[in-house]
Amino acid sequence: MESTYNALDYNKLISFIWSVADDCLRDVYVRGKYRDVIIPMTVIRRFDAIIESKKTNIMEIKKMAETQGWNVVKTLDTATGLPFYNTSNFCLKDLKYETNRQNLKRSFEEYLNGFSGNIKEILQKFDFNNQLTKMTDAGILGSVIEKFTSSELNLSPYDEKNSYGEVIRKGLDNHAMGTLFEEIIRKFNEENNEEAGEHFTPRDVIELMADIAMYPVMDKIKDGTYSIYDGACGTLGMGTVAEERLKAFAKENNKEVSIHLIGQEVNPETYAISKADLLIKGGDTDSNNVYYGSTLSDDKTSGQHFDFMLSNPPYGKTWKTDLAILGSGNDKDPKKNITDRRFVRNYKEQDDFRMIPDVGDGQLLFLLNNISKMKETEMGSRIVEVHNGSALFTGDAGNGASNARRFMIEKDLIEAIIQLPENMFYNTGITTYIWILSNRKEEKRKGKIQLINASGIKTSLRKNMGKKNCEFSEDNRQFILNQYLNFEENEYSKIFSNDEFGYYKVVVERPLRQAVLCDANNIKEIEEELEKIGVLSGAIDKKVLAGSFIKGTSSSMKELEKSENVNTYLEVLKLMESDEKYLNYAAFEKAFNKHLKKKDIKGASLSKLASTGLLSRMIVKDEEAAIQKDSKGNIVADPELRDTENIPMTFEGGIDEFIKQEVLPYHADAFVDESKTQIGYEINFTKYFYKAKELESVEEIVNRIKELERQSDGMMASILEGLYE
Repeated sequence: MESTYNALDYNKLISFIWSVADDCLRDVYVRGKYRDVIIPMTVIRRFDAIIESKKTNIMEIKKMAETQGWNVVKTLDTATGLPFYNTSNFCLKDLKYETNRQNLKRSFEEYLNGFSGNIKEILQKFDFNNQLTKMTDAGILGSVIEKFTSSELNLSPYDEKNSYGEVIRKGLDNHAMGTLFEEIIRKFNEENNEEAGEHFTPRDVIELMADIAMYPVMDKIKDGTYSIYDGACGTLGMGTVAEERLKAFAKENNKEVSIHLIGQEVNPETYAISKADLLIKGGDTDSNNVYYGSTLSDDKTSGQHFDFMLSNPPYGKTWKTDLAILGSGNDKDPKKNITDRRFVRNYKEQDDFRMIPDVGDGQLLFLLNNISKMKETEMGSRIVEVHNGSALFTGDAGNGASNARRFMIEKDLIEAIIQLPENMFYNTGITTYIWILSNRKEEKRKGKIQLINASGIKTSLRKNMGKKNCEFSEDNRQFILNQYLNFEENEYSKIFSNDEFGYYKVVVERPLRQAVLCDANNIKEIEEELEKIGVLSGAIDKKVLAGSFIKGTSSSMKELEKSENVNTYLEVLKLMESDEKYLNYAAFEKAFNKHLKKKDIKGASLSKLASTGLLSRMIVKDEEAAIQKDSKGNIVADPELRDTENIPMTFEGGIDEFIKQEVLPYHADAFVDESKTQIGYEINFTKYFYKAKELESVEEIVNRIKELERQSDGMMASILEGLYE
């Protein structure tokens, strides 16, 4: 239900609440810490204002329960008509008359302790007791209480009326209260320059997301219960708007629906606000459906499945803390220890298909979490989630992020992706994208993904709100929604088959072609190097060795210390001395071994000589050299000539045809190592909607130069002379 509050009403409330900070906290708190007082006091006053009119009844019920020997808590839980209460002897306004600082603190503590357990749990997340002590010591607690109980501020849901029954100050309905919380947090975030979208997604974006989630399945909505989930719920704004949309659509279609909001939030402050909001709106049942903790490493809804999932998870942020929990184990790389089946699946004959992105950005993990909670019902589940651009393309083939996209695309879960305008969010100007997923695609969408470029669909704000300089008007939202629903190609909408986003990353090898030049100069260099290092004298200088082309590995040292072997190698090389290259390494090896055999030195071999690095002085790359093969007859690849090719899945004829057309004409001996082929997926949004800028004509360029010449007092006349006859 739409709130009766308008922009002017909100501005008045925000201005007054901000004045509390400026008037009372300025000399005690830095501006970045105002929120530590203002947000919990707003929550406390909201509960207080609701309880206030029923305080007398609550105290009577408490007294009766105590007199009768009943369980006070159970009695109050069932008899007050509210899902929360306060059994202290105070309402908040009663405390403003206390002038003694310590007495006021004790009374306020008694007041806070009088709240029901569900409110206490919320207040604990604000760590408000520390602020209470600080405000008491500074002598500002009374002023803060007086401001929040002022007649100028109505945080109750009830209208304030004069003696004539006229409304003098409107009540703050639940919708308006949620918006107020979000606006307060936005303002504090702006003050503190915090990350975009960490707490609050603009209401206009949320409304678009809710429409996208609900509209396509309205004909499938029946009488019954539906769930809306957000694993990074913040103040639960997305869930609240989605709930409103679903209720409105159900009413239009004469359906009776019950809706449950479920969320999880890692930030204690926003968790407390969302829980308070649900407690006020729906009582304990709904408020108990919002959980505190990290969705990634402590999933409180494991095993549950939901109808609608809307979220704006953190993007471009490290998930190192979650990794430490998820990745505990024996492997040094914690990512390899992760076994959570949301992120590591049995897929395509792989029992360890890993969809784990780099630790610097965990946004795709939230999407995978939602996918794991999809329902296998007639309607299925719908996911609408905001991401930045990196979710579209980061990660090479076989990388966790690419694997995540591969899984989603090959499972045919992605319906559409919508590019939003820049500067849509309060604390960032980056481009963002709405991902739309379903496990029950319409027939026309099966095997396809729709890309919608809505980057230019926006309405400018009269005044910037942080970095947000534009918004979606109702017409803007409807236009974008229609692009999605119509599922047609045009200037704004492109439709692709799933495999158009896939590619094969193949490793292209070329044979190792080594010639051996066993000439006098090379042999001399080897002998001199051995002498310099001390190999020939039997006293190896490791410091000198460190700067040599001769290797200092354990296997090399073992061979170099065998002076008899080393001297024998030199003798054999001198016997094979030639100014002509050995173009066949196998022929060189055969000749070397023949000479070596005559020396009858046990344990000596060409391979051991090669292990020392000595042979490297003689080996040269030569295109005319024979292809080198191993003992099993397999071609040995040259690692220095190794290359990779990304081959579109849609390339006609596949990998073989691509190699035939694009590689072999230039390198006829090239071949693909099929064991190293990886599958990757990326969505290059810019490529599909790129518009080439028309180049200037020569005449236009010359005219610009002439203008520059005029401005530079004739200095470029000689340059232009002769360009036009």
